[in-house]
Amino acid sequence: MLVDAEHPLVKSGGKLDWAKFDELLGATYHATQGAPGVDTRLMVALHYLKYQHDLSDEAVVARWVENPYWQHFSGRQFFEHEMPIDPSSMTRWRKRLGEAGAEAMLKATLEAAEAMKALRPSDVAHVNVDTTVQTKAIRHPTDARLYDRARERLVKQARQAGLTIKQSYERVGRRLVMMAGRYAHARQMRRSKACTRKLRTNLGRVLREIERQGVPEALRLLFDTSKRLHAQKRGDQSKVYSVHEPQTACIAKGKAGRKYEFGQKASVAATSKGGWLVGAKCMPGNPYDGHTLKEQMAQVDRVCIKKKSIKTIHVDMGYRGHDYDGPAEVLVDRRRRGEIPKRVWRWMKRRAAVEPTIGHLKSDYRLERNRLKGGVGDALNVFLSAAAMNFAKLLRFVLAFWRLLLTALFPPVPSPCFA
Repeated sequence: MLVDAEHPLVKSGGKLDWAKFDELLGATYHATQGAPGVDTRLMVALHYLKYQHDLSDEAVVARWVENPYWQHFSGRQFFEHEMPIDPSSMTRWRKRLGEAGAEAMLKATLEAAEAMKALRPSDVAHVNVDTTVQTKAIRHPTDARLYDRARERLVKQARQAGLTIKQSYERVGRRLVMMAGRYAHARQMRRSKACTRKLRTNLGRVLREIERQGVPEALRLLFDTSKRLHAQKRGDQSKVYSVHEPQTACIAKGKAGRKYEFGQKASVAATSKGGWLVGAKCMPGNPYDGHTLKEQMAQVDRVCIKKKSIKTIHVDMGYRGHDYDGPAEVLVDRRRRGEIPKRVWRWMKRRAAVEPTIGHLKSDYRLERNRLKGGVGDALNVFLSAAAMNFAKLLRFVLAFWRLLLTALFPPVPSPCFA
């Protein structure tokens, strides 16, 4: 036997309810058409391991072949020497998974924690909620880069659709982008702005040439995005910051070292005791923090197994004027205790514990730089990051429990002392 029955992956794999994922994703597969579906347990296990160890699709599949515990956790009975799937299958499977499936992966970790007595009802009585930014994997947006990238993609896709583009401005655009950056570095801003205006003019010429010939349906989304980009001005709202990810927002969180971040706002709910993540949700459109609390707590009610035991919700001062009207009490952070009882103030001081939780989500579980495509990718990345963090906590609990048990059964023998 290649695996130890007491290993944390073996123990936790026996506590997860794998049949629920088959029921959830069964409707996305056809009984007779197409190729046979990939094993659901394998795909769920690969995504837990991918986000837990911060790996790409290719890396997690390659390491799966080398690790017998990963194969056992995926439901394999015998050691396999070949990759079970092509890494590109994970991308297609995530589209089938959707937000409901990713939320189920988060809920499964909490159910397993309850079954193993790692999460108790009293741990869910106090919840900390905060927001952060998951940045998108895009280049830093400048007007010169955006104009040239939109023109480049428009020309390429228009020619693929059979349209005639008389001039592509390829060599001219490449040089203008380079010179705009060089002039800006030399603080020659007039020359830099002149290059940017020329790039905008070239984009407008390509847009008008496509519009005269009629915009094909395959080109409509890119054409509309490029037209928004061409028309936007400095003080506009809902600006385009990426041609291939137009839903990306510019968010200012008041950080001294990073004034603006480009991505989507994410809300996180964690227990004050234990730091278990009972909610994680993408909030597109950069809403006010207080207006995300109702939606976040609705998700906590769906995910949390002991939702009726939630007594207090602790938030920072960015949640003043929140929209939550549920049964739990919302306590907004204060600088001084005043007339607040000590027993309440003790839990209010624990609100800051959600900050390192967010830090670990970003540094260890792929929340810092989201590489998944589109708005669905933004939502999935938040869910899977939170699920992976809970899964890692579950494995650490199993390891600590068995170490404690072995120490109690077989106490260490003191070494003899020699005179």
